Amino acid sequence: MNSHPNSPRHPWARLTAAARTVHDDRETSAPYAFSTRVVALALGRETKMVSLFDVFALRALGVACLLAIFSVVVNFGELSRRLSGPPQGPALVEDVLPPVQDAAAVVLALSD
Repeated sequence: MNSHPNSPRHPWARLTAAARTVHDDRETSAPYAFSTRVVALALGRETKMVSLFDVFALRALGVACLLAIFSVVVNFGELSRRLSGPPQGPALVEDVLPPVQDAAAVVLALSD
């Protein structure tokens, strides 16, 4: 029959009691000039070859931002006309965006 875990004869209780009596007498300080060697190794390493993605990632992000800004500038007149509200006076029916939920249809309607 298994003994209760809190029993002093239980293997886990005996193991933890034995572990409490062990003392570590080893030296715990770092050797002389250890920090100097660590700094020298850190600064003396040559840089590793980075991937091609890392090299061009920031440039690609910049180009994407410039293209986005350029597309807004080119289409600003149309966007401001569409966002200003319904046209005043007589207007053509196709000037107003149709009530469509499809995003592709909305983009294609804006391109006309």
